[in-house]
Amino acid sequence: MGSRDSPIVYVCSPYSGEVKKNTEMAKRYCRYALGRGVIPLAPHLYLPAFISEETERELAIDIDLTLLEMCRELWVFGDTVSSGMQREIERAGELGIPVKYIREDFHVRDK
Repeated sequence: MGSRDSPIVYVCSPYSGEVKKNTEMAKRYCRYALGRGVIPLAPHLYLPAFISEETERELAIDIDLTLLEMCRELWVFGDTVSSGMQREIERAGELGIPVKYIREDFHVRDK
């Protein structure tokens, strides 16, 4: 389990579209990450509580990308990469943050 000294890992997974399903999957992904000894950071689990996806999407993405800077790695979960996720992946590349791809069934995969 994660501790104060554990690395923070950015959890990158779909949000829009099937919001309820995607939110539940993001929770599972965070639990998976926690079980691997890291601290999961999934902004799309809490930002929708006070930021509107429909009218403030760019603000949310700007916050996501700022939070990504605090992370040691970015873990891409699921079998689909949305446009927002692609922006996070590209930003991680610009920052030199390692990107790990993990399928929905939790098997690590190559890009």
